[in-house]
Amino acid sequence: MVGPGGQSLAYELHGVGPAVVGLHGLTATRRYVLMGSRTLERAGRQLVLYDARGHGASLPAADRDYSYRTLAGDLEAVMDALGLEQAVVIGASMGAHTAIRFALDRPERVTKLVIVTPGYDPDEPGDLVRWDALARGLREGGVDGFISAYELENVPLAWRETVERVVRQRLAAHSHPEAVADALSAVPRSRPFENWSELRSIAAPTLVVGSRDEADPGHPLATAQRYAAAIPGARMLLEEAGRSPIAWQGGQLSRLLLDF
Repeated sequence: MVGPGGQSLAYELHGVGPAVVGLHGLTATRRYVLMGSRTLERAGRQLVLYDARGHGASLPAADRDYSYRTLAGDLEAVMDALGLEQAVVIGASMGAHTAIRFALDRPERVTKLVIVTPGYDPDEPGDLVRWDALARGLREGGVDGFISAYELENVPLAWRETVERVVRQRLAAHSHPEAVADALSAVPRSRPFENWSELRSIAAPTLVVGSRDEADPGHPLATAQRYAAAIPGARMLLEEAGRSPIAWQGGQLSRLLLDF
């Protein structure tokens, strides 16, 4: 599929019915939205998944533009190409922030919004030094270089093996790892919105799926709670204590989406 400026985006479709469009996180691919679950397809929904520019099988951005406005423009291009006037939009991490930007820019096209483990906080600058280290590690040392910069020793021991395995699997799925390195430097410097008050204008019914800090400290629970508080009428869901985050369980996340 060709998006804005000739950007090539790899996508897949499953099922027929009302459309659900899934957006993955930074360094992930389209598989890591619902983890291969076909629950939505079997329930009579059309599931649309695509690799963000520079990720998976999508081509790199020719101008290295990985800003949230551009990523939201890619989402609109995907919907236009598939003839989708409206859709439920579900996004995880980077995909969550892209979905927010799209809901602010094109509210008439979002029937419902599902925000999974958001990490962006407009009041916090973010750890750009760490993101740059991850980009440099991937660019200079490949997957092992990224893992070294990831500092797995800071991940709780109970989750460390799982996190390393998933990170390695995700990074191995990219056709253009150098583009992922570019995105690692660019995306954290982009702002999907400027302040919390902007989220008050979101009219779409919204579900926020958070995660506990023990398993996923990179997506703080407090940040997810702020999204739920800022978006009018938003619902908040969280895994039970000691369980894997809902974001890691594609079948469970799909069932919650259907209930929503």
